[in-house]
Amino acid sequence: MWELALTWTLTLLLWAGCLVGVVLVALQLPGTWLIVLLSALAAWWGWDANPEARWIGWWTLAALLALAVLGEIIEAIAGALGSRAAGGSRRGAVLAIVGGIAGALLGTVVIPVPIVGTLLGAAIGAGLLSGLGDKWAGRKWGEAIRGGSGAAVGKFAGSVVKLTIAGVMMGTVVVASLA
Repeated sequence: MWELALTWTLTLLLWAGCLVGVVLVALQLPGTWLIVLLSALAAWWGWDANPEARWIGWWTLAALLALAVLGEIIEAIAGALGSRAAGGSRRGAVLAIVGGIAGALLGTVVIPVPIVGTLLGAAIGAGLLSGLGDKWAGRKWGEAIRGGSGAAVGKFAGSVVKLTIAGVMMGTVVVASLA
């Protein structure tokens, strides 16, 4: 009885921690890594407690790790890819990454609507710095605006994809913990 209550308490805490991780991703913070860390801790606890009833195994941890890495890659380069796809310069693509990070931080403060301010700030920051980078690289204003718009759309799309990946990670943990 005691072991069952402890297992369910830890399972519910794990689920809550995963939900916090998803919210952190929406705020442009490393929530996918929180999900991986909490799942690894739960697996470690489960392996010692009852090796026959492992509810988070190596394959689940490997899948979570792969998803976290994929999410980081997509989020990091989405703005740059959007800029390049719209004809932006290399300088604009690099500055789109910097602008996405700075914009997320500033958007969280300036637009005080949770998650929305962060996502909009990231997209606007990526677009703005990408456009300025294109202009700096000698592009005409029309080309710079087109590259900046591509960076903004790419950054927003990358953030949405990473948020979706975080949701899939949480779902994976829930399914694995119920198995």
